Amino acid sequence: AQEFGFPLVIRASYTLGGTGASIVYKEEDFDELLTRGLEISPIHEVMIDKALIGWKEYELELLRDTNDNVVIICSIENMDPMGIHTGDSITVAPAMTLSDTCYQKMRDMAIKMMRSIGDFSGGCNVQFAVSPDEKEDIIAVEINPRVSRSSALASKATGYPIAKIASKLAIGYNLDELENQITKSTSALFEPTLDYVIVKIPRWNFDKFEGSDRTLGLQMKSVGEVMGIGRSFQEALHKATQSLEIKRNGIGADGKSYKDKDLIISKLINASWDRVFVIFDAIQIGIPLSRINELTKIDMWFLRQYEGLYLLQKEISKYTIDSISKDLLLEAKQKGYGDRQIAHILNCLESQVYNKRQEMNINRVYKLVDTCAAEFTASTPYYYSTFENEIENKEGKKYSHNESVVSDKKKIIVLGSGPNRIGQGIEFDYCCVHGVLASAECGYETIMINCNPETVSTDFDIADKLYFEPVFWEHIYDIIRHENPEGVIVQLGGQTALKLSEKLDRYGINIIGTNYKSLDLAEDRGSFSTLLKENNIPYPEFDTASSVDEAIIASKKLDFPILIRPSYVLGGQGMKIVINEKDLKEHV
Repeated sequence: AQEFGFPLVIRASYTLGGTGASIVYKEEDFDELLTRGLEISPIHEVMIDKALIGWKEYELELLRDTNDNVVIICSIENMDPMGIHTGDSITVAPAMTLSDTCYQKMRDMAIKMMRSIGDFSGGCNVQFAVSPDEKEDIIAVEINPRVSRSSALASKATGYPIAKIASKLAIGYNLDELENQITKSTSALFEPTLDYVIVKIPRWNFDKFEGSDRTLGLQMKSVGEVMGIGRSFQEALHKATQSLEIKRNGIGADGKSYKDKDLIISKLINASWDRVFVIFDAIQIGIPLSRINELTKIDMWFLRQYEGLYLLQKEISKYTIDSISKDLLLEAKQKGYGDRQIAHILNCLESQVYNKRQEMNINRVYKLVDTCAAEFTASTPYYYSTFENEIENKEGKKYSHNESVVSDKKKIIVLGSGPNRIGQGIEFDYCCVHGVLASAECGYETIMINCNPETVSTDFDIADKLYFEPVFWEHIYDIIRHENPEGVIVQLGGQTALKLSEKLDRYGINIIGTNYKSLDLAEDRGSFSTLLKENNIPYPEFDTASSVDEAIIASKKLDFPILIRPSYVLGGQGMKIVINEKDLKEHV
């Protein structure tokens, strides 16, 4: 510590997820944090490094075979700088702010590291730090000679099944002997090429732990993640934020922005879980990009993308739903804005924006994730949506090229469970996968819609068609209109899918299995308790309330302690036992 100077990083050996790691800013904190790291490490060993605070963080995913052939599957850039665990970072693929010269050096270093660590075949993940100045100095941070959390993300980002190929390489196959699972015409030795951008955003559950430290650092705190795919970073960022299921409609334009400058600056300095939204709020209240860069150390390229969204939103606000031009509405959709967000800016209904799009022929098209940027024909239907400018054919007819070809088979759509969180995890994904397999056995073409890169349901070979899209009404409805299925299964995807059942029912879309009325009867606590009462089935004494005043009146009838249970939730979300009126007021 005396040699390096402060700040420095303590990392416990043989731990995962940043367990036992900490950044030491002051000498007086060193002994306590060092002792904690030594106790947590199973071999009681720590590594002490100079803290590279503010440096940019990158990852490369590699595969190597017995002939010493090495391929780079994917480059991943962390939007958040060094100092935040990669599992808690917003990550982007391919890397956006890396010069080609720096990338080639990093590539050479990664291959050299993989070869030097041992004579093995399989997957490897290497992490680097790059200085944010023009020198682009590179420092190796970590190597994982195995399939890692990032490998799963890279597999979904590229369509290249890293774990499957790594297993075959480990038992003796060579890369040129293995077939590319998507093209079926190239070998696994071809490095994937991306003609789209993916953004991964972690999902936290801090609301489950009142008083917990929500600041992000070296120890991973997220419980799940979502991934958005788009033609641009802005589109992918919007789709990822729409997938989070935290009652946000995307970046800005939902009336939930922070306005307090001191609070915004505090959240920028002390990396908060919602910083992905706070950056936009900072720009909105006039904080210069240079100041945001100084506070967050996030690269200016990303901040300019945010600024572009703010300027577009400002331009849209000059119009009404009747006066907005086709070009401006198309630009908003191409940059990922949802109809709900545009409706908020234009002060109209979401349905009016949707109808305006139909009138102007601004519709989603679906593109393939094919590992080769359309150089070869892909046989696996793994799709994401985007909006394209119309092109004109020889007959003068305008159209947008849609790569998702609709068959004449009977189809079933299964809605996925979205990001993993406490109370709704992979158990629902298991159900979705088996729902897909059972539907296929019955002779239906199966279609899976989900946005979680950590799940089996988003493997491209599970369903006949995979749409990697937010489980968000606008996206779901467009897929249903495009595919025209026999029906939609919602009961396998947890609360994520169930909460869409009301709209599906209202729009006349067939819900396969338990219908909306039955679902609603079970989900609504009051209706269900009344049902028990009518059928003479024993039930606890209850009352319902839709305000604090009503809850206080109900408490006088029931006496404390009282269990408060909101309707339409899963995993005990928002539930609490209160013992007095003060607790009741605070919780309700």
